[in-house]
Amino acid sequence: MQEGTPKPVVSPLDAAGIIIGIVIGAGIFRFPSIVAGNAASTTAIYFAWISGGVISLLGAFVYAELAAAYPGTGGDYYFLRRAFGDRLAFLFGWSRMTVIQTGSIVTVSLVAGDFLSQLLSLGKYSSAVYAAVAIIILTVINIAGVRQGTGTQNILTAILILGMLVAIGSALFTPSPQPATATTGAASTSFGALSTMMLFVLFTYGGWNEAAYVSGELRNVQRNMAPVLVSSILLITGLYVGMNWAYLHVLGLSGVAGSQGVAADLMKQTLGQTGAKLISILVAIAALTTANATVFTGGRSSYALGRDFRGFGFLGRWNAQTGTPLNGLLLQGVIALALVILGVATQQGFQAIVEYTAPVFWFFFLCSGIAFFVLRGKDPTIPRPFRVPLYPVPPILFCLTCGYLLYSSVAFLGKNAFAGVAVLLAGAVLLLFVRPSNSGSKP
Repeated sequence: MQEGTPKPVVSPLDAAGIIIGIVIGAGIFRFPSIVAGNAASTTAIYFAWISGGVISLLGAFVYAELAAAYPGTGGDYYFLRRAFGDRLAFLFGWSRMTVIQTGSIVTVSLVAGDFLSQLLSLGKYSSAVYAAVAIIILTVINIAGVRQGTGTQNILTAILILGMLVAIGSALFTPSPQPATATTGAASTSFGALSTMMLFVLFTYGGWNEAAYVSGELRNVQRNMAPVLVSSILLITGLYVGMNWAYLHVLGLSGVAGSQGVAADLMKQTLGQTGAKLISILVAIAALTTANATVFTGGRSSYALGRDFRGFGFLGRWNAQTGTPLNGLLLQGVIALALVILGVATQQGFQAIVEYTAPVFWFFFLCSGIAFFVLRGKDPTIPRPFRVPLYPVPPILFCLTCGYLLYSSVAFLGKNAFAGVAVLLAGAVLLLFVRPSNSGSKP
């Protein structure tokens, strides 16, 4: 295999396709019921989903400055390493490989399997079989080359957006039921309920920060990163609010809260059984779109880890011929397949995976926000092509939000939250035996 390094071959459209595709996963077709079940009013629901977009936009400003100033294939990994050193960077790379990224790949692949099984069942373990096949195919596509990976992503993302617009448009021609609950405002929703709502809303928005993982491959990253991030989040927020309007308009608050498949119920009401089949296909595409983008970026953080630490050096090899981190993608696929088997054995559901990943995810998100301030002070002379507007308000609000959601993920979620923390602690133990490589990338 010919060794190489990442090249700037990813266009702004490709990067936007990755961001939109990785964010708009199966969550928007599943989680609105959980959000509505914790809400005292429709106003609280709209407040939560719009707030999710605003919080994501604040975070995007922070990441746009970091990615433009420190472009690299490792994303958060490089920000954390430059700000805090090797140990925290290793813990992040370890957690991303074993909890955050692989857990996300498995979750959305199983969701795709659930909906594909409604169209054609493969038996008792149909969802798991579909998920395993999807992981293998998407891993192979991304190993084949960066063009294959981004091309697949752009096609899936375009189909996904079109399908969501059809779902929203179908609600325009459907009468609305009488509201079951008065619209009294977000203040009537309890603190604990609002915390739970925001955890699932922001999980649904999760993934926009993945743009940082292709900053080393994005053409003219200093000029393009901020517009790509901001425009993607604005589009996503509009689609999310539109989908929630459609759910509430057609099903009502109580109907959304009590639904076991809110997107399917919406389409049955608007387009009948044909609509139910269409939404199954759409949700499967949404899940596969997220899975593909997650596979794409996940292999790149493993590559960064391998470049810097002995014992993981086999991950730090870049295939010059295909323009991909071959070994990082392969190991990620193996871990994801193992988690599919574990999911079958333990019968863990979609919500359990959110609980598993949430504390670790928000801990490192908070660390990245703090790294922003550390790097502002540590590297005052480094060129910053994009600077956060209204500094320091957006990064402060972003850090406060991450801290609040880190607390909430432990205080208001179940025992699965501590399983993710346990894996993080296992990485801390592993640190006793792992040392930085002298040939690692420079922080």
